[in-house]
Amino acid sequence: MIRIFTLALMLLGLAACETTKGAGRDISKAGQAISGAAQDVQDAL
Repeated sequence: MIRIFTLALMLLGLAACETTKGAGRDISKAGQAISGAAQDVQDAL
């Protein structure tokens, strides 16, 4: 029983890491898009 619980906990931990990693990539891409838009506006002025 303890082995099953430990295995389930490890799998949840791995899934959480992947979710956090994906969220970090999404936030990074959004930041790059905002920076690019800001640069376009600054160049237009």
